[in-house]
Amino acid sequence: MLFASLRTYARRYAAAVVAVVAAVALIVVTNALTSATKSGLFAGIDAPFRNAVGAVDFPSEEVTEKYVEKGGWALAASMQPVRTEKTMLGQEIMVGAVSTEKRWQWQELESGRFPTRAGEAVVDANAAKTNKVAIGDTLKVGTGKSAVETTVVGLVDAPSMWSAPVYVTWPEMQGWKNQYVQTVMTAGTGDEADNWMNTDDYLTELQTQLNKEVNVVAYMVLIFAFIALFVSVLVITNTFSILFAQRMRDFALLRAMGATKRQVLRSVRREALALGLLASLLGLVVGAVLGWGIVAVVRQLAETAPLGDVSLEWPWLLSAFVLGTLTTLVASWLPTRRLMRLSPLAALRPQEGFDVRGAGMFRLGLGGLATLAGVAIIFVAVGWDDAQTGMLIVLVGCGVTFIGVMLLGPALVPGLVRIAGSALARVAGSPAKLAAANAGRNPKRTAATAASLLVGVTLTTGVLTGMNTIRAATLDEMAKQHPIDIALQAESAPLADSVLGDSKAVPGVADAVAVPGALASVEADGKPVPVPVVAPPAGDIAMKDLTVKPGTMVVSPVAASTFVENSFEASGEKVELAVGGRKVTVTLDVREIDGAAQISAATLRELTADPQTYAVWVRADAGADPEDLAGALGVLAPDAELINGKAQRAWVELQLDVFTWAVIGLLAISVLIALAGIANTLGLSVLERGREHALLRALGLTKRQLRRTLAAEAVLLSAVAAVVGTALGVFFAWGGSEILIGDMLPDASFDPPVLQLIGVVVVAGVAGLVSCVVPSKRATRVSPAEGLALD
Repeated sequence: MLFASLRTYARRYAAAVVAVVAAVALIVVTNALTSATKSGLFAGIDAPFRNAVGAVDFPSEEVTEKYVEKGGWALAASMQPVRTEKTMLGQEIMVGAVSTEKRWQWQELESGRFPTRAGEAVVDANAAKTNKVAIGDTLKVGTGKSAVETTVVGLVDAPSMWSAPVYVTWPEMQGWKNQYVQTVMTAGTGDEADNWMNTDDYLTELQTQLNKEVNVVAYMVLIFAFIALFVSVLVITNTFSILFAQRMRDFALLRAMGATKRQVLRSVRREALALGLLASLLGLVVGAVLGWGIVAVVRQLAETAPLGDVSLEWPWLLSAFVLGTLTTLVASWLPTRRLMRLSPLAALRPQEGFDVRGAGMFRLGLGGLATLAGVAIIFVAVGWDDAQTGMLIVLVGCGVTFIGVMLLGPALVPGLVRIAGSALARVAGSPAKLAAANAGRNPKRTAATAASLLVGVTLTTGVLTGMNTIRAATLDEMAKQHPIDIALQAESAPLADSVLGDSKAVPGVADAVAVPGALASVEADGKPVPVPVVAPPAGDIAMKDLTVKPGTMVVSPVAASTFVENSFEASGEKVELAVGGRKVTVTLDVREIDGAAQISAATLRELTADPQTYAVWVRADAGADPEDLAGALGVLAPDAELINGKAQRAWVELQLDVFTWAVIGLLAISVLIALAGIANTLGLSVLERGREHALLRALGLTKRQLRRTLAAEAVLLSAVAAVVGTALGVFFAWGGSEILIGDMLPDASFDPPVLQLIGVVVVAGVAGLVSCVVPSKRATRVSPAEGLALD
């Protein structure tokens, strides 16, 4: 009987199966991606520590020197400009340390040899391939007096966690002020540091920390899985309502023949259990296939992606299976209880469905209070001082607000549908009026259907709005930090006069301008430190958002570190610039900018009577490749520093694009599930209103007009859910962005993507129209005589 029932109502169960399969599969895919990321990160994590007895995390400079002197080794790195004899490889490239001792040479040698003395370096094999660096090439690493020239003697490979494009010897790294030491490895028992740990304990703690970081990502993705499960509950509940409306006479006949309520309930719930088990098993299979497939595709598209082997873990699989099964059982519980309230005789009488009442006053009052409370919580959170606490409060406020709107649904959604139907009736005529009336006849069913789509639209519009605001704020900040596409910056001698003309002739260059400047010096520790300064010219290529006032010098923290103690807190300090016999006192304004220090034209005239070209600023064509353009321009002035602001902006924009589409992809599954709910509700409409449709046909309504009525109903439901969801999503995104962006970028403004939001509403309406195709065909197949005979 169980399998016969499932076969009989297989089509009706299809939407529920799809919902559960999608939710379970998303959890399994999360496990696959997380395990691949873990294995990729953990691969070779112990490589630097294979010959170490212990380690010290984040050691002080004194501790580092003591351990290195005693035969230990440091995992150190520094961001430095690196160039070959012909081209600039990058302004900020991570440079690691390589040992001349065999036991600390933890990198895997691909070709050549390891350094045996200072002045020799090794390069990561992938970085060498990308930048066309070969063994025997000479690299200039660093700037000014701290720059070193080193010869490439080998190509190496290293685990992603510890890898760097370039490795120089320890003595060469000591000349740089901004080096970063993460760990010191010791050859013996440590006694100079309180946080010394033996190697095994250190690696265990390190893996635990990495595991937590990966799990944070996994838990964020799991949020979307549980959202899909929540939407699945709504869809499955509607699915069982459809089934019970169609099978009411069957259940009543069983009751009339002596079956008890418990027996009927047991049979129905066995069906739900079987459905949940089958759908969950299918979801595990689909999720496993998708997980392995996605990891394989990512590996093909990005060879350097830190993805290892997929390892499906039984806690994840078991949790996904149990959640999928329980979701189906819970979703079937309420409709069965509602069905059993009917007596056998009542169920045998002609009915147009059941429970068509709207929401009671208590529910509406509770919904109104919850909505107002949630909105108030969000406004309170926006003014919170601590960003982390404020964000948690915003999330609570969003949840309370959404629950309030859900409680108000039976009154809110039908009311909005009637209003929208009145407007649509002016264009579509009677079908729109009938559609609005039909949607309002069963308020709870209509609200439940709209709620499933409401969840997906709210999340989608919230993420789109939040990401667009973050994107705009981030790109604006990047434009301020890297306003010039590409700059050729002289360091010790002015650029040749031909560089400007040659730059303009390079394909992909829209315009270029010569920037006057001079090589000034600043007194630091009793010694003059050379400081190239330029005076930004007016024009499109110049930095519009940065006006250098007379008597002020705008300088980056890295450049300021060469002549002040604490460059990040040096704004407001006064230094004396000298060029020849002229001296000018300027006030420092330390900002994240590219290139040389900047002064006003008036200050430059005070410093020198003969300013020369110390930089060429380039504006690139919109579609120009930043790396190719940098390579072509770098040849024009090999001794100049090449600053690629366009590449910096393009990289950040790419990360934002990837993140946005990844989140939208996760949300899409919830939206698809919700659209299945729309189709289910229209199916229920066809089943419950068969006699009504037949009567309308008998009174003269054509098949085409009936299809238009059902189409109008689907569009109205989808559009109302989309509009309400968009309003909620934008409001939630405003609250979150005020906390996150307001804390990091106070000058940023809320920026909803209007066209994308309109697109969401339009797509939802079109999707609703598509979802009505099958139910409308089913409705028009029944002749008026057959429909009027239904009871």
